[in-house]
Amino acid sequence: MNILVLGPGGREHALTWGLAKSPGRHRVFCAPGNPGIARHAALVSLPLSDRRAVADWVVNERIDLTVVGPEQPLADGIVDDFAERGLRVFGPARRAAELEWSKAFAKEFMQRHRIPTATSVTFSRGQEHEAAAYLRDVRLPVVLKADGLAAGKGVLICATRDEAERELAGMLAGTSFGAAGTRVVVEEFLTGEEASVFAVTDGKDYVLLAPAQDHKRALDNDAGKNTGGMGAYAPAPVMTPGLLQQVEQDIIRPTLDGMAAEGRTYRGCLYVGLMMTPDGPKVIEYNSRFGDPETQVVLPLFAGDLAGLLYASAAGGVDAFRDMSWSPRTSGTAVCVVLASGGYPDAYASGKIISGVDRVDALPGIVAFHAGTRVQGDALVTSGGRVLGVTAVRPAGTIADAIRDAYSAVALISFEGMHYRHDIGRRAIDHARGNQDEHKVTP
Repeated sequence: MNILVLGPGGREHALTWGLAKSPGRHRVFCAPGNPGIARHAALVSLPLSDRRAVADWVVNERIDLTVVGPEQPLADGIVDDFAERGLRVFGPARRAAELEWSKAFAKEFMQRHRIPTATSVTFSRGQEHEAAAYLRDVRLPVVLKADGLAAGKGVLICATRDEAERELAGMLAGTSFGAAGTRVVVEEFLTGEEASVFAVTDGKDYVLLAPAQDHKRALDNDAGKNTGGMGAYAPAPVMTPGLLQQVEQDIIRPTLDGMAAEGRTYRGCLYVGLMMTPDGPKVIEYNSRFGDPETQVVLPLFAGDLAGLLYASAAGGVDAFRDMSWSPRTSGTAVCVVLASGGYPDAYASGKIISGVDRVDALPGIVAFHAGTRVQGDALVTSGGRVLGVTAVRPAGTIADAIRDAYSAVALISFEGMHYRHDIGRRAIDHARGNQDEHKVTP
């Protein structure tokens, strides 16, 4: 097959890496890609915002399958445009992707289909007084979610009423998250441990990938601001076989059936962000694509034909891949540590020279997935907030082994201002020890 991957970051690097390893003779392209992706795919200069230009290129180059990485093209309707031209594309149509690009729609959908989630109320611009009155009686802490896409940063957890009122007013006024925040979901704060479950689906059948756990906060011990993700590991032991079965029965199957019943058949990757509450698993959010950085640990543990599976999602026939679904019997662990620019997730400088990546790439079981890099002259330099995702894979090892491998590789890389968390995978260690004591992994 000729395959085109759309997107510039770490998720797309993991996708092209996995597709290039798939059995068969596949030609893999990526637009726009990055220097790391160039090792596995031919880079193409295409503006992702120009859907017609992308489709024209796909037709001219006889691309058999286009894989959409980021959420914005899905929200813009690129799958619908491709479908009108008879082109195969991996990802949900715009109305199906609304599960991600509208938090309010997702909450209303879950309420209609009795899918377990936090209680919530939605307010729009012009309802500032009603929102303020609601916050006066709400239980604290409270969660505020921008309705639209906000690059994974549109969620605020407010500990006091004054903070909640101030932040909500700023969101509705459009000063916090622009147009994405002028409609806000005010949500109950859930307690428990988080996990992410990926289902690759053709709208009816699905294949589960290894459950993962992301680390959203910028600093160790879940301190600091929310980010796009500072690291991940898989499989997440909090997702026991019994809980995974419950998630399939109470969340994944009702989601797919409900979307189909509403004329929004969902094809592509359904990402379900979960909280393991005392009352059972509840949905925190849906994503309409592979998560980042969870993809960097989930795909290295997938031993099947990734190209074939993604094509089956687009064309139908995922049921033929059901034996590739993850199960607790699947061996292997993977850990990804994100190396970020100084200042991230706030303002940061770019153009910092990166050293050591070649040494890391030569290590067995290690992949440095590029998220925000570019070539400047003869040097590899930073070009984003999240720069690299250093992933260690242990096909038959423990999570502790993978953690040690990942941090040993991290120690070989440096750039000015580089920062990262030192406790990725801590909770998995706690589960392995049978306790939830504080534990910190250092390089």
